[in-house]
Amino acid sequence: MTDRSDSASRDSGDARLTARVHGYVQGVGFRWFTRSKALELGLVGSATNLPAGKVEVVAEGPRHACEQLLAALRSAETPGRVEHVGEQWTEPKGGLDGFVER
Repeated sequence: MTDRSDSASRDSGDARLTARVHGYVQGVGFRWFTRSKALELGLVGSATNLPAGKVEVVAEGPRHACEQLLAALRSAETPGRVEHVGEQWTEPKGGLDGFVER
């Protein structure tokens, strides 16, 4: 799930990060942690539980802030146990308001 082909927004400007987080990340406060960090970084989007215990994180905003969120998702600070984070970078779609847990 890695796509780094959009070099136009890669270094600056806004981006959309879609991350799939695998591990023990449901029922442990992971989505709350993600929302808190995203809001601190000024991002909009969502953290959604998926089947098989995964969480999908969609975040839009400045590329550098999305990269900071991705680093936080991979850090030892997260609740639960993160085994793998897949990432996809695309152009922002807009239409998001705030950061919600689903």
